[in-house]
Amino acid sequence: MALISATGAGARLRVRLTPRANTDALDGLAVDSAGEPYVAARVRAAPEDGRANAALEALLAAHVRARRGDVHVAKGQAGRVKLVEFVGIGAADLERRLALAPMQQKSAP
Repeated sequence: MALISATGAGARLRVRLTPRANTDALDGLAVDSAGEPYVAARVRAAPEDGRANAALEALLAAHVRARRGDVHVAKGQAGRVKLVEFVGIGAADLERRLALAPMQQKSAP
């Protein structure tokens, strides 16, 4: 699975979310034990009633300068690894927008 994939409506991004963190942040790129890349993210919100997912959507929307309503968790609502869909943003554009902030390659634990 690719880090970013194109969809009919825009693009999807693979994210691993850590809820109940000290801050909301995108920590960088990582690779899971199967060799699949993802963006490591953390949010202060608890994983209750969709609050952590909503916080992730808001964090990503702000990071890539997208409208909040155009970013939503498409898969993995109850899991740590999620596919987040960006409506109206193509895969190449999403990759460019993600690269604007410093993100360092790291290995997953």
